[in-house]
Amino acid sequence: MSALRKLAGQTAIYGLSSIVARFLNFLLTPLYTSKAVFAPEDYGVITYFLGWAAFLNIVLSFGMETTFFRYATRKDIDQPRAYGTAFHIVAFISLVFTAVVALLATPIANGMGYGAYASVVLMLGITLGLDAITAIPMARLRQENRPWRFVFINAMNVGVNIALSLFFLAYCMPKYNAGESNALIDAVYDPSFGVGYVFLAFLVASIVKMLLLLPQWPSISLRDPALVRPMLVFAAPLVLAGLAGMVNEMGSRVLLKYLLPAETADAQLGIFGACYKLAVLITLFIQAFRFAAEPFFFSKAADPKAKETFARINNLFVAFCMSAFLVVMLFLDLFKWFIPNPAYWEGLRIVPIIMLANVFLGIYYNQSVWYKVTDRTRVAGTIALVGAALTLIGNLALVPWLGYMGSAWATLICYATMTAISYVWGQKHWPVPYNVGRVLLYMAGAVVLWWGCEKLQLSGSLNYAVRAVALLAFVGIVWKIERPAIRPLAT
Repeated sequence: MSALRKLAGQTAIYGLSSIVARFLNFLLTPLYTSKAVFAPEDYGVITYFLGWAAFLNIVLSFGMETTFFRYATRKDIDQPRAYGTAFHIVAFISLVFTAVVALLATPIANGMGYGAYASVVLMLGITLGLDAITAIPMARLRQENRPWRFVFINAMNVGVNIALSLFFLAYCMPKYNAGESNALIDAVYDPSFGVGYVFLAFLVASIVKMLLLLPQWPSISLRDPALVRPMLVFAAPLVLAGLAGMVNEMGSRVLLKYLLPAETADAQLGIFGACYKLAVLITLFIQAFRFAAEPFFFSKAADPKAKETFARINNLFVAFCMSAFLVVMLFLDLFKWFIPNPAYWEGLRIVPIIMLANVFLGIYYNQSVWYKVTDRTRVAGTIALVGAALTLIGNLALVPWLGYMGSAWATLICYATMTAISYVWGQKHWPVPYNVGRVLLYMAGAVVLWWGCEKLQLSGSLNYAVRAVALLAFVGIVWKIERPAIRPLAT
């Protein structure tokens, strides 16, 4: 099988897992936020704790997925011992964290101002610990090119979460509130537990995932104490980069709360967050691509033609992303119905900006191969810190002036700058012959096509016909340009 076909096939398989998981979890949002389930202040509790979870996930996994991929491809290191060492490092960190949370759940909840939610703190702490421990066996499946096993376990994890959420919140809660309780509901449902059922579903799903991965767990004898320090040194900058990256991803949504006028902040934050999700077509592809690409890039890095291959893949990646950009933007009046409440539609103007920002982020992930294969992972931390600073400064400067549009522009500026820095830096240490002109041409061409269709101000069937022709024209031109480059990759 050719390198390109293998990468494309695994991207599609991982993409199925990612798309289904993200989409199904997205469908839970209307359930959580419906009047019959949680009031806004209850959903705020969920949002608050999941915000913390995003940061803690990075700390607990401690960059060991990427570290494992790097050490598993080194010829001077026994692969099983690299796996066992990475696993036991994460397991130790996670067990210490879980023990601390179990002992101090009540003080932690009180310190957060959520004293009534100590049980949520405990459940979330255990869930995060389990998720971190299972991350390395899941990475092993990727490294061993076992995408279907990976997809099955992820599907089971998501399925259990969805099933329990629907059972407690879409079955037990409405029947109990309507006075239609039965023996099953009386046995398992307590209305005072409230948002706890969301976190209980997460916990049970994580336990199921752990049990499915037990055959992948390494024995204690596989750990190699001599590898612990170099692996931690390699991983530490990745953790810093991950935390800074989370500021880039989540910082805007946190800062908007405090930078917008108090009387409208919550409503505008809701509009921004809902419309942000319409960039999901690109973000899902990027997520799927990263799952497949990281082990692929490491395995091919020593190939004499690796750099040319990576450059061609980047061209195809951008072409695909900009095609997705056009699909969403040319037919946004259809995609907007994923947000069925018209009160949110004023925020649709952020969608093209956020989508372009995510294209730059995807390019940055592609380029990151240079500092990973050269063991310069500190670069990731440096670039991410620059991005975090730009996110903070951009929001502080633009939001008071432009509202949540300023936050969208800050995101684009952040990711575009990170991409430019990584490119310039990478060309000095591990130069890849990226075709910058072609990448910019694809991006500019898609934006101009969309802008031109908007300016035509057509309506009805003619409007859709013109937009469809514009989309097909872009795809056709890209195919004609890239077809000669695809052939070498397919052999």
